[in-house]
Amino acid sequence: MLYYLFTYLDSIGMPGAGVFQYISFRSGMALIFSLIISILFGKRLIQLIKRMQVGETVRDLGLEGQKEKEGTPTMGGLIILAAILVPTLLFAKLDNVYVITMIIATIWLGFIGFLDDYIKVFKKNKKGLAGKFKVIGQIGVGVIVGAMLFFHPDVKVHKKVSETYQLQEGERFVTSQHSKTEELKGFQWIETRDMTTTIPFVKNNEINYNWFLGNAKSWGWILFIPIVIFIVIAVSNGANMTDGLDGLATGTSAIIGIALAVLAYVSSHVRFADYLDVMYIPFAEELVIFIAAFVGACIGFLWFNAYPAQVFMGDTGSLAIGGIIAVFAIAIRKELLIPVLCGIFLIENLSVIMQVAYFKLTKRKYGEGKRIFLMAPLHHHYQKKGLHEAKIVARFWIVGILLAVITIVTLKLR
Repeated sequence: MLYYLFTYLDSIGMPGAGVFQYISFRSGMALIFSLIISILFGKRLIQLIKRMQVGETVRDLGLEGQKEKEGTPTMGGLIILAAILVPTLLFAKLDNVYVITMIIATIWLGFIGFLDDYIKVFKKNKKGLAGKFKVIGQIGVGVIVGAMLFFHPDVKVHKKVSETYQLQEGERFVTSQHSKTEELKGFQWIETRDMTTTIPFVKNNEINYNWFLGNAKSWGWILFIPIVIFIVIAVSNGANMTDGLDGLATGTSAIIGIALAVLAYVSSHVRFADYLDVMYIPFAEELVIFIAAFVGACIGFLWFNAYPAQVFMGDTGSLAIGGIIAVFAIAIRKELLIPVLCGIFLIENLSVIMQVAYFKLTKRKYGEGKRIFLMAPLHHHYQKKGLHEAKIVARFWIVGILLAVITIVTLKLR
C-alpha cells in the first residue's frame, strides 16, 4: 500500500519519495518491519496466550527436558503470519501475480494449521485436525497455486538463446537492453510462458515440463499442478516434522529463506540473470520483498522460540512456513533444488518414513518390529543418544547453512 502512496508522491515531485521504487529499499524495510512486528507483537501475544492458558500438552516420550515444556504457550505461528503479511501488504506491489500467490498460500496453509492447533488446544483433542482434511487443504492450495502460475499471462520467463534458435510455439524473441557487452554478442532473450524449470549441477540446466507431453502443450497443467501439490505437501509436512526442538524449524527456515532471497533477486534482475546465464523472470522482483519479510519473521520469532522456548509455533506456523518455501521455490523455477536447500526437512521426513517402514517390515517377517533409529524424527534420535537439545539445533543449523551455500553455488556450478 505504501508503494502506491509514495509513487503518487514521487509523481508530484516530493523529494525522497522515489526511493520506494528500489527493491533493495523496500526489501530492507520489509525485513526491519517484520522483525519489529514479531518481537513487539510476539511479546503481547505470548502474554495473551498465557492468560488464556493455551499451553502445549506434552506426550511423555522419555526425552530429557521434555516435561519442562508442559504448558509452554503454543499457536505462536500467528506471530510469524502477522510479521510476514503486514510488511508484504505495506511494501510490495499488491497487483503482482507472485505476491498474490504467496499471500494466498500463506493465509490458506496458516488457516489449516490454526484449525489443527485450535482443535488440539481448545477442544482437547490431541489428534487435532484429521490427517485427510490436512491433505485436502494442502491439495487445495496446490491446485490454486499451480493454476495461477500456469495460466496467468504475467507468469513468463526470458531465456538466453542463440540468434539461430528456432522459435517454438508460444515463444518470441525479445532484446535485452543490458546484453551489449562483447561476450554477450550473438545472444538475445527469448520469452516463453511454458513451465520451464532449472536443473541443478548440469550445464544446459533447463527443462520444460511440456517435454513430457509431446505435442499436448496446452495440457501441461495436468502434469504441472500435481507436481505443485506433491511439493507443497512434502515440504510443509517436512517443516512440521522438523518443529520438534526449540528453534530448530524457525532457524532452519530463516536460513532457507536467505538462500531463496538470493535466488529470487538474481533471477528477477536482468543484469545478474544475463551475467549468470540463468532464466530472467519478469515481475518476480516483488518476491524479494516477501521473502525478506519471511526471513525477518523467522528471526524475530526465534527471539522467543530459541532454547528454552517461551512459545511454540504449532502447526499454525510450521505448515505455513513449509508451504511458503515450497510455493516460493516453484515460483522462481528452483523447485528441483528443494531436496538440497531443504535437506533438513527431507532427512527428517525420510527418517520417519524409514523408521515406520522398517518396523512394519521386520514385524511382518520376524514377529517383532525393529527400529533403524532410537526414535524418529531424526532430531529425537540424537536426543536419545544424550546430546543436549541446544547442541542438536546448532548442528542442524550448521548443516542447513552448508546446504544453503551449495544451493547458491549451483548458479555457477554446472
